[in-house]
Amino acid sequence: MKLTIERAGLLAVLGQAKAVVERRNTTPILANVLLDAGNGFLRVTASDLDIEIVLVVEAAAIDMPGRITADANMLFDIARKLPEGCQIALTAADGKLAVTGGRARFSLQTLPAEDFPTLISGDMPTVFSLSPDVLKGLIDKTRFAISTEETRYYLNGIYFHLGDGGALTAAATDGHRLAVVTLPEDADLDGEAMPDIIIPRKAVGTVRKMLDGLDKESLVEIGVSSTKIRFHLGDAVLTAKLIDGQFPDYTRVIPRDNEKLLRVDPAALALAVDRVATIATEKTRSVKFTVSKDLVTLSVTSPEFGVAVEEVVADYGDAAIEMGFNARYLLDVLAQVGGDSAEMLLSVPAVAALIRQHEGAAATFVIMPMRV
Repeated sequence: MKLTIERAGLLAVLGQAKAVVERRNTTPILANVLLDAGNGFLRVTASDLDIEIVLVVEAAAIDMPGRITADANMLFDIARKLPEGCQIALTAADGKLAVTGGRARFSLQTLPAEDFPTLISGDMPTVFSLSPDVLKGLIDKTRFAISTEETRYYLNGIYFHLGDGGALTAAATDGHRLAVVTLPEDADLDGEAMPDIIIPRKAVGTVRKMLDGLDKESLVEIGVSSTKIRFHLGDAVLTAKLIDGQFPDYTRVIPRDNEKLLRVDPAALALAVDRVATIATEKTRSVKFTVSKDLVTLSVTSPEFGVAVEEVVADYGDAAIEMGFNARYLLDVLAQVGGDSAEMLLSVPAVAALIRQHEGAAATFVIMPMRV
């Protein structure tokens, strides 16, 4: 293999590829990327056996087609430190990869391309497309609630399914908060009806980063089977194994009888929560909510640091209520509500609060209360 490629193009694809590569690997070749040169393009593949990403970049010249693997992070660091605007020459021979750029030369260890694992995606019976902005919204408004508790692995991702009327719905929960987003229109699916799937946290994060580089006018084609999902993101293709588990019936925890309606500016409330939570410690991470007529009083009492209190003007005309919430969980939700007004539907201190922008909003959030 022998080719010349612009530094900027190589750096871009290596930066995306190394997001999949695990730095600590018991299988050495999984620390590498597969470099496949031919037909005027360099194809870069990275895999951790659960996620595979394939990226394509145009080469300035390919003198000899070929395939080889090299350490992903080392190759990225070399490309990053080479002079801006230079062309990089990659030459594979005798088990080494020569990297030349400017006046610098490197010789890297390689492993055979034949040993690189391939994640066979197989047939994708369900195919549909979303705009980058719509997919960003589905991810951003739910992924903060993904559980990190490995024992409940079935909560370690975003649950995609068809809700009422065939509308595509995304949900995530860690048992303390729940986020649900439903597209306003029915999903336009090709092929078979989409099965219920759970997309793992790492795949979600990788796709989200790649969405920022896409043209807003483009479409992301998504293929789904019972075990895998595939995203076509511009010139890149990401395939991931789905979580093999049963997502719980989250609708059971959405409160239906919360009749105390509080309207408040979510940005103003978030700033106030953040300020009073300054003195909160791990043992006192709860923020006390005292809701009275047109006013929310936030307070935190810390045995170590003291007391913090702040008032936020709101629209509320029901009976006064006192509740406690985890400050971080509440801030995560408020950051995704959007708009200049949010609704909090409350009941009694032991019942979860429902938060949304307005009735009929695409996104609904539920947060469990804490004892204060």
